[in-house]
Amino acid sequence: MTHGKTALVIGATGMIGRHVVQALDDLDDWDTIGLARGAPDFETKAHFIAVDLSDPDSCKANLSGLAEITHIFFTGYTDRPTWAEQCAPNTALLVNALGVVEPVARGLRHVCLAQGSKYYGRHLGAHKTPAKEDDDRAMPPNFYYNQQDYLMELQAGKAWSWSCVRPQAVCGHALGFPLNLVPVIAVYATISKELGLPLRFPGKPGAYSAIYSVTDAELLARSMVWMATEPGCANEAFNITNGDVIRWQYTWPKIADHFGMEVGPVQEIDLIHMMSDKEALWDHIVAKHGLAANPFGKVVNWWFGNYAFGTDWDVISDTTKCRRHGFLEFVDTEEMFLRQFDALRGIKFIP
Repeated sequence: MTHGKTALVIGATGMIGRHVVQALDDLDDWDTIGLARGAPDFETKAHFIAVDLSDPDSCKANLSGLAEITHIFFTGYTDRPTWAEQCAPNTALLVNALGVVEPVARGLRHVCLAQGSKYYGRHLGAHKTPAKEDDDRAMPPNFYYNQQDYLMELQAGKAWSWSCVRPQAVCGHALGFPLNLVPVIAVYATISKELGLPLRFPGKPGAYSAIYSVTDAELLARSMVWMATEPGCANEAFNITNGDVIRWQYTWPKIADHFGMEVGPVQEIDLIHMMSDKEALWDHIVAKHGLAANPFGKVVNWWFGNYAFGTDWDVISDTTKCRRHGFLEFVDTEEMFLRQFDALRGIKFIP
C-alpha cells in the first residue's frame, strides 16, 4: 500500500536511525525505506536497501530509482580517531546520498539532519551553557558544520525544507553504536559486581556534581518525525533533550540499587586501560548467566565512557525553542536509564 508520505531513513540500523524507522512503523500514513550496509536486526515494516554510502557508485546504483521519497531522515555516521579525520567521510555520506536522491525525488518535502552537542563545542571542553540553537559555532573542524552548510546550499531556492536536530548524549538499548552511554554503564556495573566491588563513579569528581542532560533515542525519533512534518520547523535547528537534568551524584546511587549493588566513592579511572584485560572475565559472565555471545571488544566504546564522565562542567541545552514550536514531549531521565537497563536484560546482554 502506498501512503501519502514516503520516508528515506539513511543510516537506518544505527542508534538514531532504527528508532526513526520504528517511530514511523507506529504511524499509519507512512511508507519507509531504510538505507544501511546490512539487514536490520529488529522487526520492521520498512523496506531496506543495502548500500555503501561512502561509495558514490554504490549510491548511484542503488538509490537512483527512489523518485517516491517525500521525507529524508539523515542519521548516518562513521567513526574516525580525530575530529579532523571525521569531517570528509561523514560529509561524504550525506553528499553521496542526497546527490543521487534529491534530483530524482521531485516530491521531496523535507530533509531532517541529525547532529549533536558537538555543534556547540562540547567535545572541546567547557562551553557556554545552556546551549542555544543560535549560538556561535565553535572552532572547526566539525563535520556538523560541513553537513549543514551543504544541506542549506543544496536547498536554496527549492520547495523542500530542512531541519537539524541537536540531542545530548543519545541513550538507547541498541548495541554496536559507539556513542551510547547505556551499555557503558551496564557493562561497567556488571563487571564491578562480578568482582565484588561497589559501583564507583569512574569519572572526574566535578562531573559527578555537574548538571548533565541526555536524550532518549525514542523521544529523539519522535521529535524528528514532528519537525519533518510541522511547517513551522522549516529551515530551523532544534535542541532535543529529555526535558529534565540530572546530577550523577544523585542518579548514580539509584543505578547502583537497580543492579543490586552498594554505591562507592568517586574513583576516576581510565576505562580504556582498566577494561583492557576484562575480556576473559566478560566471557565468564556470559557463560555463567547464559547471555548472548557479544564479543567484548565490540559491545562497549570505553572511550565514550571516558568522554561522558570526564565533563566536569554543566552539559545542558536550552529546549525552549522546540517547546515554543509545539513539541512538548519529555522523558524522566532516571526512569529512562532503569528502563533501558531492563531492556538490555531482556535481550540477554547483561544478567
